[in-house]
Amino acid sequence: MAETCGHTFEKEETLRTIKRLKFHLELEEKMVGRLLVRGLLVSLALWTLPAQAQQVSKPQVEAMVEALRLAAPKTGVQDDGLYSQWQITPGIIPTWSKQCLGREITPKQLESSPGVARSIVSCVVRRELPKQYAVTSKNETTAVRRTACWWMTGNPTSCNSGQTAKYVQNVERFYQQARSK
Repeated sequence: MAETCGHTFEKEETLRTIKRLKFHLELEEKMVGRLLVRGLLVSLALWTLPAQAQQVSKPQVEAMVEALRLAAPKTGVQDDGLYSQWQITPGIIPTWSKQCLGREITPKQLESSPGVARSIVSCVVRRELPKQYAVTSKNETTAVRRTACWWMTGNPTSCNSGQTAKYVQNVERFYQQARSK
């Protein structure tokens, strides 16, 4: 009898443990489900962010492209390691050309084709300027400054002093001139 009671007790304890585990598994499934739903919502929000970003006009893009060209560093050295009238670093050219043209080109190919260079720069500006416009609450001047800074450094907020600040000021000035035409 004692052995039967022991087995009964063990069975009841096992059933309680199984119920607790089942409860915890259901709770975890709910939490995982909620996390998945939240993750999906966040992903959806991030995916639609570019679509929500304020669209900039074609004249704004053209003005920015021209401003970047006019403000490009003039090194005075023939083979300075920068390419095209926009003085683009060689490391980014294959990536940008793949994104914008659907194929990679070399720095030399970019250098020898001003039309292709302008097309790639326009494509990159069409992507970046609206992002900066959106994060600046549609402040065009600040968006232009941030885009110029990003163009020069890869970081839209790191051009507060020195040569990069002067470069950003030049881009802004050339942009305003192009927009006033």
